[in-house]
Amino acid sequence: MLSGFKSFILRGNVVDLAVGVVIGAAFGAIVDKLVKDLITPLIAAIVGKPDFSAIGFTINGTKFPVGDFINAIVSFLLIATAVYFFVVVPVNALMARSKKGEVPPPPSTRKCPECLSEIPLAARKCAFCTSPVSAAAAV
Repeated sequence: MLSGFKSFILRGNVVDLAVGVVIGAAFGAIVDKLVKDLITPLIAAIVGKPDFSAIGFTINGTKFPVGDFINAIVSFLLIATAVYFFVVVPVNALMARSKKGEVPPPPSTRKCPECLSEIPLAARKCAFCTSPVSAAAAV
């Protein structure tokens, strides 16, 4: 029973997931501080204090404090914007730059002229429709 648990824990996917969760939590704290300490005060300096916690309404004596919900939405949008512009865009640019010099591998199959199924380049007869194909027709 313990050997099964040990093999489960030491499996690559579980360890990778654990590392990803820890790094994600740490990165979440960084993005949260970026939004809370830099972006939100910048918005406050431009348009006034962005605090909606006082907004609410009352129906039949029941209070509905929707301001905290609005604050959460604004915070989410700011965090999503920060992650997109400071993480996603640079990583995509880096990945595009690294793939620029790569050459795709040569094709290993071609289309049968009769049934248009994929057949190996060296095939002389289609395995699907059994029509003969010439080796010169390889593309």
